[in-house]
Amino acid sequence: ATETEVKVGPAAASARELAHRQLIEDIGAFLIDNDLEISEANLTIAFGVCSGNNLALAKQVTERQASGLPITQAWLDEHWQGGEDAVGRIADRLDRSLESFAATTRNASNTAAQYNSEMQVHVERVGEAQEREEIRNLTTLAIAMLERTQHLEHEMKRSEREAQTLRNSLAKARRDADHDHLTGLPNRRAFEGLLERHYREAQKELDALSVAFCDIDNFKLVNDLHGHDTGDRVIQAIASALAQISDDNCHVARHGGEEFVMLFRGAGKTEAKRRLDEVREAFAQRNFINRRTDEPIGKITFSGGVADVFAYPSTRDALKAADVALYVAKEQGRNCVIAA
Repeated sequence: ATETEVKVGPAAASARELAHRQLIEDIGAFLIDNDLEISEANLTIAFGVCSGNNLALAKQVTERQASGLPITQAWLDEHWQGGEDAVGRIADRLDRSLESFAATTRNASNTAAQYNSEMQVHVERVGEAQEREEIRNLTTLAIAMLERTQHLEHEMKRSEREAQTLRNSLAKARRDADHDHLTGLPNRRAFEGLLERHYREAQKELDALSVAFCDIDNFKLVNDLHGHDTGDRVIQAIASALAQISDDNCHVARHGGEEFVMLFRGAGKTEAKRRLDEVREAFAQRNFINRRTDEPIGKITFSGGVADVFAYPSTRDALKAADVALYVAKEQGRNCVIAA
């Protein structure tokens, strides 16, 4: 048995090392070949795809590549749900940390109460009879209590630091889970929560409420001719233009890819269409240049569709109506906003 272990051990270790090296190379190739940023999220995605740990996403990647479509950051953001998982994992760790902290606090309180009770007995005995034995017992108990409370103080401070670190991580994970990393805008998940909240409030307060979809015109052509980096900058530019009209009653989010979704509180579809049209007209006047090649890109436009939320049975139906209106805008020549 020993000889077999000696012979097989190095071979197994060598095979394992080769497998590890191949996995690292595959992860690097996945990120570089698809022109993806080297980030914690993308490394997690690449590991899941290349190792087979995320079979569902790996299958989607394979099917997309087989169709000749690129693996873009926008597509990954839309299909990978790691942000919500990260929030859940950190929340679980925080719960465990807080439970540990609470147990430590209870233990400290119980120990202190026990020592106080024992010390009180010895103090009373010392008061009744000045015996050296009681004084020695009291001294020994005081020293033990000091050592124990110092240990508990250290444990409590450690638990407090760990809990605070986890709270900070949880807050960051929640922000990351609700925001699109490319534009900094809320993502579709966050927008859905905003829409439902404003829908309930607007119903109660009898406010107008409208939604809109916006989509960059001929975006695939920009990517094909000038590269995905330029496409990302175009997305960022439109996101910035739309965000300029955002306030407490107007919210814009990246819905996925080159599409954005907006919420207008206190504005009917006519007013929402007017405000969105102003952004569209101003943006259509700009001329873009490929920073890498200095080649002119020309004008970039977008189309939009607007719907009155309360004209439909549900927010989902209103969003569908706005999406249909967006399709009509595309059919009518693009670079326009249509009200449902």
